[in-house]
Amino acid sequence: MNTNVDSPYILFSREKWAMLRDSEPLTLAISELETLKGINDDISLNEVEDIYLPLSRLLSYYVNAKVNRQAALMEFLRQQQQKIPFIIGIAGSVSVGKSTIARVLQALLSRWAECKKVSLVTTDGFLYPNVVLEQRGLMHKKGFPQSYDIRKLLQFVMDVKSGAKEVKAPVYSHRAYDIVLDEFEVISQPDILILEGLNVLQSGIDYPKDKLRVFVSDFLDFSIYIDTEEELLEKWFISRFLKFRKGAFTDPQSFFHNYISLSDKKVIKMATIIWRDINRANLRKNILPTRERADLILHKSENHAVNYVKLRK
Repeated sequence: MNTNVDSPYILFSREKWAMLRDSEPLTLAISELETLKGINDDISLNEVEDIYLPLSRLLSYYVNAKVNRQAALMEFLRQQQQKIPFIIGIAGSVSVGKSTIARVLQALLSRWAECKKVSLVTTDGFLYPNVVLEQRGLMHKKGFPQSYDIRKLLQFVMDVKSGAKEVKAPVYSHRAYDIVLDEFEVISQPDILILEGLNVLQSGIDYPKDKLRVFVSDFLDFSIYIDTEEELLEKWFISRFLKFRKGAFTDPQSFFHNYISLSDKKVIKMATIIWRDINRANLRKNILPTRERADLILHKSENHAVNYVKLRK
């Protein structure tokens, strides 16, 4: 553990962080973990034990403190206590493995002794439909801040945080590469909401043309940034693209169906262009600058294994 006074973070080696698991029980079986993995994420039970069980234990302290604070406020106001969800934001680049981590955390947190209800929503559903992106000339900026209906996303988070009984989240299809019309996920007063996406830590400086006064990051109770080197992200993106080509892209309804006729060499070249022109550019300009806003930074090495953790003091 490094407690450098010049840094807002405490730095933990993997070994030191793993020791903070204490007696947190492992509630996932290997068969269950397999169902939570993304298409290109190699996560083991050892990773869950060393990284995500200590994180689950830490979050239990944060959640309980928030519940107690809310109870104290309601007692002061002489009002009946409302059920206000604890919101966890998970940010990071495309291909870094946010979705897998979000699903693993959802599984772990929902199995606490307190039997918490944990919902998971991805911000992909708040992208503008492709037809709108095409009209605005933003198809090559998909994932950039301007490609999201940030007002709709913000309203969703505000409604959830206000304790609304039911809030609808739009659904995104990676197969169709577009919003699914008239399909929604209903969020019904969870104890914890995990909000996963590229843009959850962004604030006013990321939306200079919008006159918003509040941002999604204002409503997060705890935030996590998944970090690694650009070279690994590019490698993982291309690998995932190739796996999609052999799976999801074979569906005639897939947006990328025409890629299955290309050679591996051409697909790798295409994936590299997409990564460097769109995803890497978005990472450098919009995503990476939000890293130091996170409460916790998980840094990955090869094979998606976390090699160190930074926790805000």
